[in-house]
Amino acid sequence: MRVLGINGGARKDGNTAILMNAVFGELNTAGIETEMVQLSGGVIEPCKACFACGGKRNCVHKKDGFQEIFEKILQADGILLGSPVYTANISANMQAFLERASVVLDMNRKENLLRHKAGGAVTAARRGGALNALDAMNHFFMLQDMFVAGSSYWPMAYGQMPGDVREDEEGLKTMKGLGQNMAYLLKALEKEGRNRA
Repeated sequence: MRVLGINGGARKDGNTAILMNAVFGELNTAGIETEMVQLSGGVIEPCKACFACGGKRNCVHKKDGFQEIFEKILQADGILLGSPVYTANISANMQAFLERASVVLDMNRKENLLRHKAGGAVTAARRGGALNALDAMNHFFMLQDMFVAGSSYWPMAYGQMPGDVREDEEGLKTMKGLGQNMAYLLKALEKEGRNRA
């Protein structure tokens, strides 16, 4: 099994990546492979609402890295989304990515491309807006018939400067719980798939 992580933060290997890696550590311990894609250093263009993706399973606009990441999502068993809080919500790159992905998936709805995959989301916040950011990412999962893993608290941690989230012990504990629950969910889904086969 494999989980793809998408880090929407502007800083490569910043606070969001630290939190995602805490989740990955638990997944790896459970024998699940992980990969992180970081959107920093690039720009994901917003959806152009051309709807040319219908029947194609991909976006026809190829000037950014969207399609390569989207293909990885389709191959993954689970998806971990991470974004820092910007203006009480997710980053612009994450918003653009989720909008593009949602339109491609909706235009190919009959194929159920993400149905019954596992999802999880994390956020790093300086102060407020974390729940809005988590909701935005979790809503993406729910709209695609996915299962969302939770933890003992909302998967968020506090920090402003790179590395600050390492001081949030409760936040890191919550990330580990999310990783453990996501691993449990993935294994349960795999077992159910085997039973159906």
